[in-house]
Amino acid sequence: MRILVVSQYFWPENFRINDLVRELNARDHEVTVLTGRPNYPAGEIFPEYLQSPASFARFDGVTIHRVPMLARGSGSLRLALNYLSFVLGASLFAPWKLRGYRPDVIFVFEPSPVTVGFPAVFLGRIKRCPVVFWALDLWPETLAAVGVIRHPVALSAVAGMVRFIYNRCTLVLGQSRSFLPSIARHCDDTSKVRYFPSWAEDLYQHQVDEPVPEIPKAPGSFNIVFAGNVGDAQDFPAILDAADRLKHFNEIRWVIVGDGRRSAWVSEQVQARGLDDRVLLVGRYPIERMPAFYAMADVLLVSLKKDPTFSMTIPGKVQSYLAAGRPILGMLDGEGADVIERAGAGMVCPAGDSEGLAELIQKFAKTSTEERQRMGESGRAYAQVEFDRGRLVTKLLNLLEEAISLHQQKQF
Repeated sequence: MRILVVSQYFWPENFRINDLVRELNARDHEVTVLTGRPNYPAGEIFPEYLQSPASFARFDGVTIHRVPMLARGSGSLRLALNYLSFVLGASLFAPWKLRGYRPDVIFVFEPSPVTVGFPAVFLGRIKRCPVVFWALDLWPETLAAVGVIRHPVALSAVAGMVRFIYNRCTLVLGQSRSFLPSIARHCDDTSKVRYFPSWAEDLYQHQVDEPVPEIPKAPGSFNIVFAGNVGDAQDFPAILDAADRLKHFNEIRWVIVGDGRRSAWVSEQVQARGLDDRVLLVGRYPIERMPAFYAMADVLLVSLKKDPTFSMTIPGKVQSYLAAGRPILGMLDGEGADVIERAGAGMVCPAGDSEGLAELIQKFAKTSTEERQRMGESGRAYAQVEFDRGRLVTKLLNLLEEAISLHQQKQF
């Protein structure tokens, strides 16, 4: 199968689409990637890419076509221009870059923004092939949840844009079951909406004894590790409130691995609250290093702001945490919390409940090593059943084949 992947983000940026493309290629499918210039999450084009763009034109044998785009920078206006520039860059340059290439199907990876769908459906018309859209974020709901857009007229306009894209896709996949009703509201044909969750990369499946020199050794400490994006959705004000409540417990240590739009604010707050020796901000690391950080954790933290939209989301790190076999501490609502509880993988408190988070941490710290190990093993077993990578990639290939068949039927 010839598969054109359209994604605003791709290697060397760390996103699950990298793992998917590698697996599709390993299964002997002809994969081509259309993406932008790497700049997430720092907001500046990666220096190594600027020094040698040609070094980033292939990924494990897969051809990458990169289009001009403005880096994210900082601020809402710059982010909006980043989204718009990818739409324009991909729409204007992709037809030329992909001349003579005829994919069987176009697959869209959408962690955000939904605008990545515009060049995809445009190319779908030019190439006369189906488009399969994987929604990992809900628009316009997420925009309202994080306060980017609040005016009803503006939200209605975004909803119209979403409807335009979804209705021109052959299939629309939602990353959680709770996503499906919301997606269906924007589709004239609701039969095209399907459930397709994320998985954890294989590297989390293996036991890791690698040392982590970036973290000072502290015998007897209880390490809470948060990995991933440091943004508005992750509710760092509540996390820091919990850390503040527990700062007199010398053994409790927070390790934040990652960065994002709220990183500077978090760093300032850590200083202002006198949490320097309690909260370690170690920055972003390649995905290959993450299993080592997970292995040093006594508990892995996942959080989302309190909002109906976020309650429908399963954060991608949940699957990775489960596969790593470490106990999970969740401060979130809805489907993400349900997964942790069904897996028996840890403890959960409501989103935004900093007091409840602090109480759970104290409870976790008193839990025996054997009990925490049992939680981790239970989570890993659940992930192997519900979020097995091989099974899910096979399911996706079946969905792509179905989309091709449906598209062909419409041609006659």
